[in-house]
Amino acid sequence: MYRIGVLPGDGIGPEVTAAAEAVLRAAAARADLALDLVPLPVGLDALERHGSTLPAGTVSALEGCDGWILGPVTTHQYAGPSMPNPSAALRKGFDLYANVRPARSLPAVPALYDGVDLIVLRENTEGFYADRNVLDGNGEFRPDADTVISVRVVTRRACERLARAGFALARERRRKVTLVHKANVLRRGDGLFLEVCRAVARDYPDVAVDDYHVDAFAMHLVMRPRDFDVIVTTNLFGDILSDEAAGLVGGLGLAPGLNAGDRQAMAQAVHGSAPDIAGRGTANPVALILSTAMLCEWLGARHADDAANGAGLAIRQAVDAVLASNAARTPDLGGTATTAELAAAVADALALAG
Repeated sequence: MYRIGVLPGDGIGPEVTAAAEAVLRAAAARADLALDLVPLPVGLDALERHGSTLPAGTVSALEGCDGWILGPVTTHQYAGPSMPNPSAALRKGFDLYANVRPARSLPAVPALYDGVDLIVLRENTEGFYADRNVLDGNGEFRPDADTVISVRVVTRRACERLARAGFALARERRRKVTLVHKANVLRRGDGLFLEVCRAVARDYPDVAVDDYHVDAFAMHLVMRPRDFDVIVTTNLFGDILSDEAAGLVGGLGLAPGLNAGDRQAMAQAVHGSAPDIAGRGTANPVALILSTAMLCEWLGARHADDAANGAGLAIRQAVDAVLASNAARTPDLGGTATTAELAAAVADALALAG
């Protein structure tokens, strides 16, 4: 039995998380997969009830979980020691170093391109992100009112383990890795990243590898996204490029993500909490549903468990079937279905497939 935490988040978070949970339960029943789903407080509701956006009890409970689902959080409203960013704190605290963000063309979904199937693999624990690159406090410093100094952290260890994850992933796909960097300007930081990735590449002679400066790659990604397979890059660049890739295949409402470590993983959609539409029941849950499928497949790979792998694959196939048949679409996809109705359609497709 897998113990899975369920953290609803803010804004549309509770709605899309409930949808993902409903689909996960249906997939688990179909695959005979034993799950213990544990609701845990996080975000603004947790602040009101427990005095923190990430209560100590939630963190303690997650230590005993195999993985968890995190709904989007409204971090732009967070300020002060009682309001840590749960996303950043959980990535760093549980050493979830690989942020896996696929961009895939989905059936009958209007998009700029069809036939796209790529993954942005983003380093998740250091880089320019000020909330995770120093031991105490914040990695941005303000020596006077008109000056900010931002510290960037790049370590050999983080680069190497991310590169190995990327090349291993490429071996399961089309055997091509693209390294994205800015080593011509950030000579030491990105220079180290590129050096380490190239060294790792020598251990994977069956995987083709090329590299681009990030500005040039942003152009190539827009012009010819079908040419790319696994894109390995640093934290900030990966954050930006994965949103760009999502825009090529239908938008952030369809963009899943997984934050993976060696022992645990966190399913988390790429999009934010969209407080402007919270409570209306119109949010698209596909991104978090597909993120949950990724969590199942990660569990399957880690534990050599066919049931978990099967649950993840079944979720992805059910989402494709619902979208292809136009059985249920939320307004962002041109339909009138509610969040719950789209989730129910996916769950029904799982039951029929079983």
